Amino acid sequence: MRLRRFPEAIEGFAFLDSPSDAVSKVVGRAVPAGPFKDALSGTWLGHALHPLLTDLPIGFWTSAWMLDIVGGKRSAPAAQKLVALGIVTAIPTAASGASDWADTAGGEKRVGLVHGAANSVALAAFVASYLHRRRGNRAKGIAWGWLGAAAATAGGHLGGHLIEALGVGVDNTVFEAGPQDWLDVGATTEAVEGSPHLVDAGGVPVLVVRDGLRLVAVADRCTHRGGPLHEGPVEGGCVTCPWHGSVFRLEDGEVERGPAALPQPKYEARERDGRIEVRRFALAQG
Repeated sequence: MRLRRFPEAIEGFAFLDSPSDAVSKVVGRAVPAGPFKDALSGTWLGHALHPLLTDLPIGFWTSAWMLDIVGGKRSAPAAQKLVALGIVTAIPTAASGASDWADTAGGEKRVGLVHGAANSVALAAFVASYLHRRRGNRAKGIAWGWLGAAAATAGGHLGGHLIEALGVGVDNTVFEAGPQDWLDVGATTEAVEGSPHLVDAGGVPVLVVRDGLRLVAVADRCTHRGGPLHEGPVEGGCVTCPWHGSVFRLEDGEVERGPAALPQPKYEARERDGRIEVRRFALAQG
């Protein structure tokens, strides 16, 4: 309970907004929307890339820490190499995390800033650890390694809070069941050609668009950060999220452009007796 209060307190630190905004602008200029940001976001992977990459520096540094404890002087060369590998892999890990963080807001942005600061301290400490080890001062190298491990642990705790408590990087539609049977959601006259139309499908917001003689539908809440897709433009059979610019195909919900990594849940839509009916798409349905 007490450990949980630490990141929760950071969520309320309004004084972090100014530095957060300043750093976010720098990250936004360095990683604008496009293929590079999509790569860092994990659009090609199908889920966020950052949590996967964190295993690398953490794994290398933890292994070095264990060798320092149980391996003795004979393990010093191996520990030094592991520290170096952790430093190298921390760079793309930090880049992917910064890119994801730039798309957050409010409490999650504040926690993310401190998370990044703690991990930056860890990286700096392990760089110092490596330099001391390379110069033959193993004792100082180990001491700096312990400092780095402590900072990385604090950063990891905040990272866990960002994912598990604040849902950063989690599919924002994951708990939306949607109707399994056809559900009346409004009159067909409300769906205008090429215009986004929001309907309530049993408490789940669904985007419906008329495409000629047919209706296409996907979940309205963006999987990336929960943006309202019905407020974004529809063009070329796709809808663009108004918050961060992710582009989804209306035909099947697949991602055309990130930073979203997960597709929009697909819904079936039809006209019947002047009414629009929708249901959650399922492979078992005919």
